[in-house]
Amino acid sequence: MKYVRVRLRQPDRMLHPMQQFIRDEDVVRYEELLTWNFQVGDDVEHELFYVEAPERDRYVAQLETVDSVRWYDLTPIDDVSFYLYVCQETLEERMAWRQAFAALDLVVVPPIVYDQDARFYMTIVGRGEGIETVFDGLPADFEADVLEIGEYDRRHAHIAGDLTDRQFDAVRAAVEAGYYEVPRDGDLAAVADALDCAESTASNVLRRAEASVMARLVDGYGSPE
Repeated sequence: MKYVRVRLRQPDRMLHPMQQFIRDEDVVRYEELLTWNFQVGDDVEHELFYVEAPERDRYVAQLETVDSVRWYDLTPIDDVSFYLYVCQETLEERMAWRQAFAALDLVVVPPIVYDQDARFYMTIVGRGEGIETVFDGLPADFEADVLEIGEYDRRHAHIAGDLTDRQFDAVRAAVEAGYYEVPRDGDLAAVADALDCAESTASNVLRRAEASVMARLVDGYGSPE
């Protein structure tokens, strides 16, 4: 089973009004599509988003101007972030690229992440022959870049794709020990015990893992070109 991590940019004529809003207005800091329910041929779709927008009122005001949105439900998390559950009519422009993937028996692994340059990032899983031709059916003016490709392993999701097994084990041990809690509950001794190594070694493994993840985060989610 293969996966490909891609960055896509639609031409302006295909942009959803909310994508245009994210690009043109400095309101949305981060947005991802967590899950969705639609099939090719349906006239409506249901989607769940996670959004970080310090100016939530402006986001909501824009959402209410979108003709395709039938209804929505917003659940605040804090002053900045919220979940958005929305029912909207499926736009013809959005079906153009969805059909290209559906024809290849591929699946998209959520989330889909949107950046402030009207691009979005997807992880697609399927058989080798489908992955190799993933872009063939896209519209000609659709921009697509492959960020990474390989054997799919859910333990090493795209953001952690460069981690070695030992680095991944160290991060998992640190999380389980409470090392990343605020305030911190665990210490390096717990990580070292889990890895059966000295604390200095555990520290080095963690720092290398953290450096890899942070670099991937910046490279994969909207770093300037």
